[in-house]
Amino acid sequence: MFQNVGFWYATSFVLFFVIFGPKVWKPLRDLLDARADRIRVELEEAARLRREAEQMREDATREREQAYAEANAVIEQARKQAEDMASKARVEAEEMLSRREQMARDRITAAERAAVEEVRAAAVDAAFKSAQLVIEETVSPESSVSMIDKAIADLPAALTARAA
Repeated sequence: MFQNVGFWYATSFVLFFVIFGPKVWKPLRDLLDARADRIRVELEEAARLRREAEQMREDATREREQAYAEANAVIEQARKQAEDMASKARVEAEEMLSRREQMARDRITAAERAAVEEVRAAAVDAAFKSAQLVIEETVSPESSVSMIDKAIADLPAALTARAA
């Protein structure tokens, strides 16, 4: 066994690691621990970034839904305002139409009154002219003077009777 090369090779290998093992293993272990710590920090950072990204996604989704709801509310409000404006315009148009219709009726009534007054005036003029012609033909100049004097004398009594 002591003459076997494999034995001495194994023994030297074991002695090498027993003597130099702590000096080799410690830096190696420190290097691996540092790498493990760095990986752990990176994993924690990645987890934190993922949580932040998820939170940002949730916030963006919430904001999008809120914006969508606000847009729908604005659209609905605009629709209601348009309907209100249309109904107000319809009412105003109907009122304006009725005012114009009433104005036209008033003008027609005024024109009718004016036409009736013209016809009356023409009828009165025609009646006066006819009466004048009839009187001129039937009444003599002397009797007309006596009729005028009698009408002037009866005038105060007629005025007092009319005033009462």
